[in-house]
Order: sequence, then C-alpha cells, then structure tokens
Amino acid sequence: MADQRTAGTEVPAVRLASISKSFGAIVACDHVDLTLYRGRIHGILGENGAGKSTLMKVLIGLVLPDGGTIEVDGERCQIRDPHDAATRGIGMVHQHFSLVEPLTVWENVMLGDTGRFDAGAARQRVAEISERYGLGVDPDAKLGDLSAGVRQRVEIIKCLRRDPSILIFDEPTSVLTPGESERLFDVLRLAVREENRAVALVSHKLDEILHATDEVTIMRAGSVVQRMETSEADAPLLARAMVGREVSLRSEASALGLIETVAAGAGDGEASRDGDSRIRVPALRLRDVVARGPDGRVSLDGLSVDVFDSEIVGVAGVEGNGQAALTDLLSSLLDADAGTVEVDGVKVEPGKPGAMSDAGVAVIPEDRHSSGCVLDMTVAENLFLVDIERIAKRGIYDPAVMRRDAARLIDDFDIHTAGPDAPFWSLSGGNQQRVVLARELSYSPKVLVASQPTRGLDVGAIEWMTDRLRQVADSGVAVMLISNELEEILQLSDRVVVLFRGRIIGEMGRADVDLEELGLLLGGADTEAAA
Repeated sequence: MADQRTAGTEVPAVRLASISKSFGAIVACDHVDLTLYRGRIHGILGENGAGKSTLMKVLIGLVLPDGGTIEVDGERCQIRDPHDAATRGIGMVHQHFSLVEPLTVWENVMLGDTGRFDAGAARQRVAEISERYGLGVDPDAKLGDLSAGVRQRVEIIKCLRRDPSILIFDEPTSVLTPGESERLFDVLRLAVREENRAVALVSHKLDEILHATDEVTIMRAGSVVQRMETSEADAPLLARAMVGREVSLRSEASALGLIETVAAGAGDGEASRDGDSRIRVPALRLRDVVARGPDGRVSLDGLSVDVFDSEIVGVAGVEGNGQAALTDLLSSLLDADAGTVEVDGVKVEPGKPGAMSDAGVAVIPEDRHSSGCVLDMTVAENLFLVDIERIAKRGIYDPAVMRRDAARLIDDFDIHTAGPDAPFWSLSGGNQQRVVLARELSYSPKVLVASQPTRGLDVGAIEWMTDRLRQVADSGVAVMLISNELEEILQLSDRVVVLFRGRIIGEMGRADVDLEELGLLLGGADTEAAA
C-alpha cells in the first residue's frame, strides 16, 4: 500500500492544498498541505497556536479558508459548514465540550437530529458504540453527574454515531486517563483498519503520536515544518521539530507520560522543603472539611491538608475524587458544611463571595473556558476581570490605564497576542493559560491553587508553565498543584498527597516516592493504613 501511495495511484480520502487562513494580523495557516489516506491514522503535531486546530476547522467547515483547495475522495469541493462536511462523511471530536448538562447521555448524542426517532433504538445505538470502542458510558446517565473524562467519551460517541468515513480527533484524550487513552486508540486502530476509515489525530502529546499514528505532520507558527512516517520518529526528534529547540528531559517526560523517568529523579536537586513544617504556620490549612456539591452529594469528606510557603504540594488522584470540589471551595464557589479553612492562621469562610481571594488565595481553574475567562472579551479585560477597581479612577473604568497595565503583564508573562485589545478567543490554549496565571499572580497572592494547569498544553507550554510554578514557589508562595497527570505531580511537588473519595488518604515526601504504594493509594487500596 505504501508503494501505491508513493506512486500516486491511490486516491487520498482528503487532500488539502496550500490552505491559508489569517485572523487579522495573525496568520493561523500559511499555505499548508495535508493528505489523509484511508486505513491510516495521520498525526498532526504542534505547539498551541501552531495552526493545527484551525486547519481541522477548515476541513470540518467551521472556518472558511482565505486560500487553497480541498479534495475529498478525489473530488474538489467547498466545505461551507459542518453539515457540508457531514454529507461528505467527515466527523470531528472537538477538544471542548458542546453538551447540555440537564440532558441524559443519549439525549445529548441525538441533539441536532430532525424528525421523529425511536428513543429505545437511540439508547441501544449509544450502548453499542460505547461497548465497541471500550468507552464505558451509560446511555441513561445525566450529563451533569459525569466527570470531565466521561463527558469527553460522550463527545466521541456523538461523532461515531454518524459513522463518518473521515474522522478528526482534536486532542481527544485531554481529560482521559492513560488507561482510557490506550484503550481508545487500540480500538480506534482496529476500526480504522477493518472499516477503512481515514483519521486525523490532532495532538501535542508525543506519546500519543508515537503509539497511535502511522504518519505525522508537524506544524509550527502556521506552517508545516516536517512530515515523516511515525516509524522513523522518536520523542526528541518530534519535540525539537515541534518547538524549534531542545526541550528539557523533565518537560519531555511530562508530555510523554514517562512516570518512571520523572520518579527516578524525585530525589535529585533540592531536598524537600517541609523539614521544619511542624513548627511553621501553614500558608493554607484545611481541617476536616466536609462539602456537598450542587446535587447534595458529599464531595469532600473530612479533608485535611496543609500547604506551607515556598513549597508545592501535589494533590494526586483519579479524576472524580473531589478535585473539582476542592478547587471550587478555594475559589469561594462552594461552602463547607463542616471543618475549617485557614490562610496564614486566620480562618476564612470559603462560601462567602470573594473571601478566599481577599485572604490571598489565587486560583488557576480546571477549565479556563468555563470559569477562568470570558472568550468574547479582550485580553486586557480578562487580565483585570476580577478587580476592575485596579484600573479605575474615582470609580470610573479607565481603558487607557487598563491597556497600559495589560501591556506590562503581556510582556512580563511572554503572552503571544496581537495586543491588549485582541479578543481572548484568538489566543492559543497555552497563551490563554498564561493570561489566567498573569492575572492571578498580579495580586501577589499568599497561596496559588493550580488545578490541571497544563491540561491541553503542548510540550513547550508545559515546560513554561512548570518552570513558572516552581518560580512562584521559590518566591515564597505556597502552591497547591491539583493534577490528574501523575508525572506532573512527581516532577514538581515537594510533597505528594493522595485524594480519594474526598479525603486525603496518604502522603509522601518528594524523596520517598514509592510508585507501587502510590498506585495502590490512587486506587483506594490500603486506605486504613494510609490514613
């Protein structure tokens, strides 16, 4: 088959030729070529902002190109919207959810259909797809009760239900566990070969590209910089091509998911900083905290943890064990039914609006789109979203002051943007996260809560973010790192605590990490002894 492709005798499923797209002064795609063949998974790798998602949105009809041509199965065509794409057998699993929380899984999957349909048949179809692709989703579950990982699987089912012959996956595993990701790609590869589908996999994760794809196109700054068979690639080569420079071993390991590599160096460098923690007042102390979610169920069940200044405490756990509730509690979005929260020894009422922020707690939220920013506002407006008084004179908002101070933060945090007045949505994911971090740190907090801070970021952006978090701790701030990425926890943390069913059930110092024991704790094993 490879020989036929070389000879040019096989008609590609998709051929994008010289695709160009600009958003104002920002060139997202600069004469990009891409060819997809049936029976093959084609990886599209690049940093946040490299243009890979824009290219895929051109193919699905969400973005109209400024120039270039599209061919599907050898026929030149224009794809004006997603309906056009669907009629040509093209489907896309998006990185960000488009689901309705009050509806069930099967109702979300059926959204957009017209005419009468059989509810029983719809449920059965969802169950069949879930079983075939190993997604494990209950068709009758209410979406609002599901974790982010399960919601991502619902998005995948929505796409697969229409049985597209050309599939686009845009960061499909950003909220899946490593095991879930591995199962998804194993079944996907089988389906691609058996059903002769063409697949484009957009990712910044080197490990996914190396293990799930047949060939890879690497983009940087809107252009294709390299193409190769995946069998000819390795992680250092991909990282260099993607970022345009050498990448540190630790950051590369985080992007790859190389837990052993990170853990092996856990004792390197500075010793754990909690040696005198017994005689210091914690910057943040939670004692026996009990909190309930909007549905009335207990989310935090007697949680106790201390975080001291100049240290990073990593909160490890499988998604859905109280991470979101802990972040909401420290953002003043969730009240405590019992227990206490103290900042620098002073009790704080977590449910009182603005109380945690006023006490000196800054938060990088888990989902920057839902609670960290407003996409339709400008970069400058997002930088001062939570304290408009800082850019006001005599109570009147001053746009000139806002733009001036925003320009300073943009420079300090190396935010790649057209300027303070650029719409926030025009920024890459990595730069959006920099805006959130810049805003939170501009208030000189005592405590920084970083929830999933590198989710959806590429290897270069991960390197920048992890370096910045370490700098924040070095400056004297207490950092609580909440992450589902175990390698990230091991790379950055001075201490590791394990969150299971809303409680801290174990703790390890950086130099004392035992991967086997940590794995047992993550699964809830030996909780009696650990607690």
